[in-house]
Amino acid sequence: MAEADARSAPETGSFARRSGRRNPPGLSGNARVLAAPAYQRLIAAEPFLRRSIPTLIIVFLIVIAAARTVSMIAWRDDIDRTGRMILALGAAQLAASLQSSASEGDPAALQRLVDNAGAMGPFGLRYVLAVTDAEMKVVAISSSSSGWNGRDLDHIIVGGQPLFLFGARAGVLDVTIDGEEWYAVTSALASGSGMTAALASKDVVFAEWRRMVSLNVTLFVITSGVLIIILYAYFSQASRAQTADRIYEQAHQRIDLALVRGRCGLWDWDMGRGRMYWSRSMYDLLGYETSEEMLSFGEVAAIIHPEDADLFDLANQIVSRKIDHIDRVFRMQHALGHWVWMRARAQVIDPEASEIHLIGIAVDITEQRKLARESEMADMRLRTAIENISESFVLWDAEDRLVMCNTKFQEQMGLAEADVAPGLEREDLQRRMKPFALERKLANPNGRDGGATFERQLADGRWLQVNQSRTRDGGTVSVGADITLLKQNQEKLVDSERRLMATIHDLSLARRAEEERALEMSELNRKYMRETERAEAASRAKSEFLANMSHELRTPLNAIIGFSELMQSNLFGKLGSDRYEEYARDIHSAGTYLLGVINDILDMSKIEAGQFALQREEIDLDALMAEAIRVISVQADAKAISVETRIAASTVLHADRRAIKQIVINLLSNAVKFTGQNGHIVVHARKVAGALVLSIEDNGCGIPKDALKKLGRPFEQVQNQFSKNHTGSGLGLAISRSLTEMHGGVLKIKSEEGKGTIVSVRIPVSQMQAAA
Repeated sequence: MAEADARSAPETGSFARRSGRRNPPGLSGNARVLAAPAYQRLIAAEPFLRRSIPTLIIVFLIVIAAARTVSMIAWRDDIDRTGRMILALGAAQLAASLQSSASEGDPAALQRLVDNAGAMGPFGLRYVLAVTDAEMKVVAISSSSSGWNGRDLDHIIVGGQPLFLFGARAGVLDVTIDGEEWYAVTSALASGSGMTAALASKDVVFAEWRRMVSLNVTLFVITSGVLIIILYAYFSQASRAQTADRIYEQAHQRIDLALVRGRCGLWDWDMGRGRMYWSRSMYDLLGYETSEEMLSFGEVAAIIHPEDADLFDLANQIVSRKIDHIDRVFRMQHALGHWVWMRARAQVIDPEASEIHLIGIAVDITEQRKLARESEMADMRLRTAIENISESFVLWDAEDRLVMCNTKFQEQMGLAEADVAPGLEREDLQRRMKPFALERKLANPNGRDGGATFERQLADGRWLQVNQSRTRDGGTVSVGADITLLKQNQEKLVDSERRLMATIHDLSLARRAEEERALEMSELNRKYMRETERAEAASRAKSEFLANMSHELRTPLNAIIGFSELMQSNLFGKLGSDRYEEYARDIHSAGTYLLGVINDILDMSKIEAGQFALQREEIDLDALMAEAIRVISVQADAKAISVETRIAASTVLHADRRAIKQIVINLLSNAVKFTGQNGHIVVHARKVAGALVLSIEDNGCGIPKDALKKLGRPFEQVQNQFSKNHTGSGLGLAISRSLTEMHGGVLKIKSEEGKGTIVSVRIPVSQMQAAA
């Protein structure tokens, strides 16, 4: 192939140069040389000429209309001047005739004179002549307006006052008579006995002019219509010509497109002259530049593969009348150097003609040949795959003839190689197969499409499941799978199914028992909810009772404490005995303790009843801690307990000041209470992760582990050897825990008996974090 490409390279280059010469379509020879420039200029100017025709016609009509309009306007001006001049002359001539005659006092003579003046000269019937007396009454008038006799002329004429004042010096005026426009002129008689008047209606004066205007307009409209019709016909014809050209061009493009899309080309072989014509698609198939010129016999033969066809031998056969058509497959060299498989078909146009002429088509079949090879490979792979599958396979055509089968099918059916020849009838093949021990048809959801499923037991005991289905061309394909093991396991599955049903029965019994237990649990849950509601109601009643009781007890306690303080202060004199003073101190001490307990009870009841409202504000923790330490300093000094604070500077907390102070005092009081002589208390405060952590650590007696869970509950106290010496209600820690939780915080206790206790309170710093 490489050597053939090398041998044909010079010739193909020559073919490329030959076919690369382009010539414009249309004219040829000397006519092209002479007429091509003018023809090209005409083609270039044709769109402008076609677009300028409507403009030229419109300009022509406008010029004609303008010229005729100017002419008619000039003619109207001439008529206007002539009418005015005739009226002025008529009035003056009538006045002169009256002055030269002796008929001023005779109405009949005046009328004859006016009639004669109107009938003579240029007046005619279009003009009206009238004579008035000194009072402007018409005494004589032309017969056309005889109805004016005896009427005042100044009443007949509207807008003609200058005529009656100045006479002939006023000239010809435009006046209105009976709602119509008239020309009027007067002339006074020398004797002062009256006036003469000449009048003419404008409609009468311009009647001929209007008729001519109407005629000119009609002619112009007719001329314009004819030109427009001609213009419409021209453009219709031009549009049809353009449509025809476009249809021709589209048809030509469709043919070229169809040939290109169909990968084929047209060729015309004139064997008498040894020339060949190719269509544009033929050049595109082979990658050469399109040329309108004929190709030579040698140029075409040079790009045909020498192993496929000999163009000279083919031409000799056609010339010798041995063949009259061509149907060959050969390779032609592409412009890029590779080979293209072509199938050429042609027919001699007239076998009896002296000059042989062939017309045919060439189709690119490179893809078809490639697909044919790929199809052969695919068919071989398919046959190999079918042969190697574990199932039996057999394919029948639409007429129930054997197409193919694999050796698995032959082995199962007991067939020899000679028994499975393609094309064998299905009934003949079935007669040659071994009979089945058992065969039954199974339900198949695809049975409506011609499919079916069978179970067959062969003579040797094996079981087959055969799935049979229809192909698109009406054939039948059958695939048989060996289900012997499946059948053997089927009995085991039946036994398993029986055992499973027994288990399901047992499970059903267990399920019913479980449902009964669920009903019992539901009933217990309802009872528990009722008891819970009762307990909550009792707790609310207890809280309300404690709040009311504490309020009622505080009033007498305040009186007891007050009177005991008065007795201690000896305000009203000595008590008389030291024992009384001791009793007064005991009364004051017991009352103060009892008031504290009642206050704690009241605070706890408010908290539990939800009546304790927080008033949040910015708190300086350092100052608040100093106030709390001052409160418990008396107790700490009495036991020589040192209190150490480790608080970061400028620690700010957004919380209720009274509640935080009560928490700190309660925790410090507990620490002092349960710390022995010369003890030590450390107060830590720091911010950690957006929260304030307050820790109070002491080295007191500590708390047993089993008692830590009870701490924080109301009225709960830890009983040990050290705490027996201290009284308390057990509410302080519970109040502190509740106030901490109201701030969104948490209170924790860590203690070891005999070593000390650490109480930690964690409260969010900001209000938003506390709400979260």
